[in-house]
Amino acid sequence: MMSQRRGIHLDQSELLCKKGCGFYGNTGWQGLCSKCWREENQREKQKQIQEDWALAERLQREEEEAYASRHQKAQSQPITPFSKFEERKTKEKYSKVNTVTKFFTPSSKTPPKKADAAPFDTQSSPSPSSSTTRHSSVDSDQATREFIDFLKPLKPGREIFKQCRAFTESMVYKRDMGADELSECVQDFYQNLSERLQTQFRGSSDHVESIMDEVEKYMMTRLYKEVFCPETTDDEKKDLAIQKRIRSLHWVTIEMLCVPVDEEIPVVSDSVVKAITDVIEMDSKRVPKDKLGCITRCSKHIFNAIKVSKKEAASADDFLPTLIYIVLKANPPRLQSNIQYITRFSNPSRLMTGEDGYYFTNLCCAVAFIEKLDGQSLNLSSEEFELYMSGQASPHWPQATGASSCSSGSAALNQVHKRLDLLTGLGERQERVMEKARQLESDLIDWTDEVEQKVQSVLESFPPETQNTPATASGPTSAASSAIDADNVENELLPPPLQPQVFAG
Repeated sequence: MMSQRRGIHLDQSELLCKKGCGFYGNTGWQGLCSKCWREENQREKQKQIQEDWALAERLQREEEEAYASRHQKAQSQPITPFSKFEERKTKEKYSKVNTVTKFFTPSSKTPPKKADAAPFDTQSSPSPSSSTTRHSSVDSDQATREFIDFLKPLKPGREIFKQCRAFTESMVYKRDMGADELSECVQDFYQNLSERLQTQFRGSSDHVESIMDEVEKYMMTRLYKEVFCPETTDDEKKDLAIQKRIRSLHWVTIEMLCVPVDEEIPVVSDSVVKAITDVIEMDSKRVPKDKLGCITRCSKHIFNAIKVSKKEAASADDFLPTLIYIVLKANPPRLQSNIQYITRFSNPSRLMTGEDGYYFTNLCCAVAFIEKLDGQSLNLSSEEFELYMSGQASPHWPQATGASSCSSGSAALNQVHKRLDLLTGLGERQERVMEKARQLESDLIDWTDEVEQKVQSVLESFPPETQNTPATASGPTSAASSAIDADNVENELLPPPLQPQVFAG
């Protein structure tokens, strides 16, 4: 291992938007915040539209020129009356076919009438054609009830519910769209509704923010199955790749990352376990805000562990390597899908500012660091890194003679291995004891069966007498005979007595 150690350092300016707007950036948006990313996309789309219009105009001019050229050639040639009759007949034939086809073919642009006519009151049932609202999910039903209860005291509550419900149902017809297009639809709805609420609730941004939180909760709970890890993306492939990557880095120690955490302290160890639990729990949540809440709680446990270990406030340079260590230890399920889901469908203002946005940006940086991790990042030579990655060596194995002394972490791991070996030996001894106990149980069952057979044979050999003999003539003899029979039965049933051992004096 290299003698000069360097920790993982990330300048705070690297977390901000590359446009310099002051908001937090995101790796999924090429380092831009959601606002700048949308503006950039709009500019690119306008540019693409202009290019498409220019191309269409050019093609139209070329077609007009070709048509004019054909028309001039046709005028130069004499047209016979018969050819005019055939041309007219052909046009009438195609016109009739097209008319019949259009009459019986429904337009793909016309939405179902039932959906258009569906009332959007709070008591109306969802459209039966919608697969999103058709399933009787407990979470969806509960989210709907909570959303209605939240909106009841509000004056525009009824209109807000109508718009949100109509939008969630309209998303069913867009399931074949790409994930970025779905995200743009949702973000546009967030922005338009937020602007209308800002106009209505002037000077009450907190109130508008609370309404938007409930809107996000209601909509994303209902749309979760449709928009989380959609089939049109490679999110699942990225999940498997990052999981495989984290598993291959199982050998990374806390010293390699320069993590200022002492897990020997019970409070610190408890905080580390809670942080791992929170980041794993993120996958069980449906609402982006709840997923961000798991990341925030995980980060606060990390800061607490650093504070207790260092006995001083934690810095940003301490936080990022510790977060990387937690992610490596937890290997959260569907990590990339959850990050992409939050990026695409969370309320954009939550990712741009505040502690949720800060911690989420750090998590994205931690994942990007893990994907690009190399020997230099861990203060290792490239040869050592390759040996550890291939499994040919491990930092937990004892060092060879002449090597540097093991670190405290390695010594602790060696002690763990010794205790595991001891537990393995105890397990083998317990298995042998259990085997002998099972054999003893089998012997007892056999002995019981043997005793029952002997008792049965004795009873069959000495059947009970049915006739009564005179007591005066054969009283003593009968009594003696009965005593002998009882002794015989007792000798048959009981095991042979132990013979006394005689020792020489």
